[in-house]
Amino acid sequence: MSVNKEMDLEKAEVQDNLEQHRQSNFNQHANNEKNIQRSSSPSPSAYTSSDNDNEFQRTISRSTSRAENTVIARTLSLVRTRESSHIISPPPDGGIQAWSQIILAHLVIINTWGYVNSFGVFQSYYTTQLAESPSTISWIGSTQTFLVFFIGTFSGRATDAGYFKFTWSCGLIINVLGVFLTSLCHEYWQIFLSQGLMSGIGCGLMFCPTIALLPTYFEKRRALALSGAAAGSATGGLIIPAMVNSLLPKIGFAWTLRCLGFFSLATLLPGLFFLKQRLPPRATGPIVEWKAFREVPYLCFASGMFFVILGLYVGFFYVSSFARDALGSSVSTATDLLMVMSAVGLPCRIIPGLLSDAFTGPLNLLIPFSFCTAITAYGWAGVSSVPGLYVWAVIYGVTSAGVQGLFPVALSSLTDDLKKTGVRMGMVLTIVSFAALTGSPIAGALVQADHNTGTGEYLYMQMFMGSVILFGSGLLVVARFSRFGFEVVKG
Repeated sequence: MSVNKEMDLEKAEVQDNLEQHRQSNFNQHANNEKNIQRSSSPSPSAYTSSDNDNEFQRTISRSTSRAENTVIARTLSLVRTRESSHIISPPPDGGIQAWSQIILAHLVIINTWGYVNSFGVFQSYYTTQLAESPSTISWIGSTQTFLVFFIGTFSGRATDAGYFKFTWSCGLIINVLGVFLTSLCHEYWQIFLSQGLMSGIGCGLMFCPTIALLPTYFEKRRALALSGAAAGSATGGLIIPAMVNSLLPKIGFAWTLRCLGFFSLATLLPGLFFLKQRLPPRATGPIVEWKAFREVPYLCFASGMFFVILGLYVGFFYVSSFARDALGSSVSTATDLLMVMSAVGLPCRIIPGLLSDAFTGPLNLLIPFSFCTAITAYGWAGVSSVPGLYVWAVIYGVTSAGVQGLFPVALSSLTDDLKKTGVRMGMVLTIVSFAALTGSPIAGALVQADHNTGTGEYLYMQMFMGSVILFGSGLLVVARFSRFGFEVVKG
């Protein structure tokens, strides 16, 4: 029920109360007058009928006036109280609780996107252990990535409705359980169900609600807050491959995954207790706000990020396989490349956020990072040595980290109503989820086609990757100018 409807009902209630008080006072004084007349017999000359009537009306008027004032005062107090409960205070932009949300969100992203970005090390291992093609194996990682995005529509709406804690807790349980169950798997379909489906669903239930919280705590420092949280992707991309690379030869696949499960549990439990939803719930509203797509900036941004994401994660999934298959490097070197990409990405998720807050705005900075990522993807085709691949990994790690860090910030900047942040972010995340689902398998199929034609093994994949990111970058330019025009503004 809206505030206006509540106030209309309260006004009607005031009128009813006043009428009841008038009638009650009238009856009470009428009875008192009758009792006075019965108990006393004054001289006819003492009081006239007119005097009695005037005194009676004055008494009723004074009593009724006092009653009206009392009822009105109480009702106005009630209305002010209810109105104040609907007032949304501006983001605090600081304080212990606000900064703690960034730290906790960073830990969440370590276990969601950090895990997803580390799939390259699992892709390389599964290719040698399972009798499946690289394209088939990549469906595990792409399904996991797809679900992290896709679940965003539903988990984002649940967050807006006030079910943040319940949604997030379910994600924690499902994600950790998926990691532990993966340790028991020996066949492709088992790994697909546990690592691809279960962990993907769990990560999706945690990711969007966590990201949707931060804009409600920060306004002037929003880019810094979201970039600091998104840096967890790079932190996880360092820690998880390092753990796998170190533990796998010593304790085997099963116990390596169990160690990852215990690590996830330890780093996610603080969020269970201390992540807090700041805004009151928006109990009504659609899961999908269709009218948002009538806004050209929002539509072009969603479409542009679809194509950018279609190619963005291909580099993370296939850099290890490229190093091993095309350049003949060791498994250790292939894993180190993935860690290098994540390591350089750590500061490059935070620094663009600082620049965005201070000078440019998120969308103005996202566009050049996206174009640079496309150019770097094309440049992969010219790599022919392991040292050259390390240089490429550093550059791609920098540019792709800028895109990943600024993506949620730019998205939140397109939403003026903070209470719709969860829904609008979830909608775009769902759209790009289909790009994440299909991008890597398409790349794997192109690698297989290169094997069949003998044209260079990974050339088709590299051209596909660069082209889709370039096209998406063009759509982001359209989104920027349709939002802010040709003026030089911070946007």
